[in-house]
Amino acid sequence: MKNIVLCCAAGMSTSMLVQRMKDAAQKKGVDVTIKAVPVAEFEENIATADIVLLGPQVKYEQAKLQAIADPLGKKVTVIDMMDYGMMKGDAVLDKALKLLE
Repeated sequence: MKNIVLCCAAGMSTSMLVQRMKDAAQKKGVDVTIKAVPVAEFEENIATADIVLLGPQVKYEQAKLQAIADPLGKKVTVIDMMDYGMMKGDAVLDKALKLLE
């Protein structure tokens, strides 16, 4: 099972995207856990995450967060702005799974 964590400023806007990603995963029969957290809780969640997806509004944090994630062998990437804005859970899920291959 893969563990995907989405981070945004407060964890609110990504929570809607999480639900769409969960729906897409269920339809595809993919075994994943997906949750949204505020970027302030990144360090508390990186140990159990396989990948962290950042909301476009916090992409400025990517370098700092990747430096924390690198020693753990974890990936931190920014969600495509169009996919995020359109709440395309299936597209975001597909990209995350591809990065985990």
